[in-house]
Amino acid sequence: MRARIKHFIWLLLLSGGAIAAAPPPDAPGDLERLIGEYRSADALTIYEADGQLRAEGLGLHATPLHRLTATRFSIDAPQSTSVQFELDREGQAVAVTVGTTRLPFKDIGREVVEQIRAGVRSDAGGLRAAALAAKPPTEPTPKRPFDLVDLASVDPTIKFDIRYASSNNFIGFPLYERAAAYLQRPAAEALGRVERSLASKGYGLLIHDAYRPWFVTKMFWDATPESAHVFVADPSQGSRHNRGCAVDLTLYDLKSGNAVEMTGRYDEMSPRSYADYLGGTSRQRWLRELLRSEMQAQGFTVYPEEWWHFDYKDWSDYAIGTATFTQLSK
Repeated sequence: MRARIKHFIWLLLLSGGAIAAAPPPDAPGDLERLIGEYRSADALTIYEADGQLRAEGLGLHATPLHRLTATRFSIDAPQSTSVQFELDREGQAVAVTVGTTRLPFKDIGREVVEQIRAGVRSDAGGLRAAALAAKPPTEPTPKRPFDLVDLASVDPTIKFDIRYASSNNFIGFPLYERAAAYLQRPAAEALGRVERSLASKGYGLLIHDAYRPWFVTKMFWDATPESAHVFVADPSQGSRHNRGCAVDLTLYDLKSGNAVEMTGRYDEMSPRSYADYLGGTSRQRWLRELLRSEMQAQGFTVYPEEWWHFDYKDWSDYAIGTATFTQLSK
């Protein structure tokens, strides 16, 4: 809980500042291959800032790494210590040794997804049947009626990659009957303003998810290990996605049409997903902050554990929705 409070404090402090007008350059490729999380009994984050690698963990705090060779570095504090990276045949880091402590590279988020998919494969039909048979929590009469807007009608430059309409998601199979995204009208209109503001900066919005039927939230909760429940909504409370007032999204570059690279993958269940994760590269963090600042200016708030998830300010005025995408299309 204390760590999560720190996330909120960081976000509040950051919201008062402005980001640099231009993005930092890409991290040098020979450094980018070394960036990531290294774990055993200890944890170490290697990241890039201002063209230099830095280390966080093992008693180190934003400690610069001084390059000696392609894979060997040194650090000055608290005393001179060697840092040696091990690479695989493709030139990607597989481990790092700091002094005498060796830590393997860990893709923690991918490991969690593999665990979820293994459990789902054993009884995918039962998981869906149980969710469809369950009932959402009873709530007071909502202040506002549902008025969902198809985001494809908001602005022609908004792009879509609806992961839950495909098998490219952490569950591993399609959950929506068709690829679509809906938000309550005020939130949809606010998203259009974000898109228009971003266009002047050379970026557009790429939507992964918006309104989500309650039974899907139930499936997510039941399939996800308790240790990763911070990344999925509790169905007993309902999700802001269920209310049509949450959107999962990232940026794409208007010139190339490609999604930008952020500090972590969409739906990744690891610390790389936190809105204040210090890892990755200077450019990735700048892009993440650009998205956050533009969304916040139009009434959205980032979820501290997921850089891609934003809630609209009036979410509590709406009921938990149960309509499927087939029903919405009628």
